[in-house]
Amino acid sequence: MGLITNSASFVRFSVEGELPSDFWNFVAERLSKYAFRDIDDNYDERSIGWVSCLNMFDSEFVYSSYVAGDYAVFSLRIDERKVPAAALKKFTMKEEERIKRERQIPRLSRDHRKEIKDGVRLSLLKRALPIPAVYDLAWNLTDNTVLFFSTSQKAIGELEEFFKESFDLHLMMQIPYITAGHLLEPEMADRLAYLSPEILI
Repeated sequence: MGLITNSASFVRFSVEGELPSDFWNFVAERLSKYAFRDIDDNYDERSIGWVSCLNMFDSEFVYSSYVAGDYAVFSLRIDERKVPAAALKKFTMKEEERIKRERQIPRLSRDHRKEIKDGVRLSLLKRALPIPAVYDLAWNLTDNTVLFFSTSQKAIGELEEFFKESFDLHLMMQIPYITAGHLLEPEMADRLAYLSPEILI
């Protein structure tokens, strides 16, 4: 979250690629196709998709809630259920010991141990609750930029990959050098190539 909070951190991207002439229908179709799908009622480990920035449970974008003037505003939701490594190790060893006692054998084969581990992992996975993460973004159609309200490198990587998959458009992070290239007149922007970093102490 971040877009509608009192304070927020964000990363700015430029959108590389040509927008379709019928932009809003394009966005509606892509948001529907790549909308978030709930995994509460199944045993999938992960789900990623778009939701309304006003309601993380609204993946149908009722009343085109993503439209805000010259902005398209929505959120990236990622739900994951994980089995902690320590828990997996503990319960796998416990099951191995139970089987060895039951069969009165000193050790188990490598394949059998892998089979036990996979079974234990699935059992624990069924008991794990999906943990949601929601990240807001605002797509400015006037200058074709995106504000992403997270500075997490993992979240940024997820956004870049899923945005490309959803809209067939690339995101390029606007570091100060690139931002200057967009803001300056062409003759001034050419001078950026001759700049070198300065160390200020």
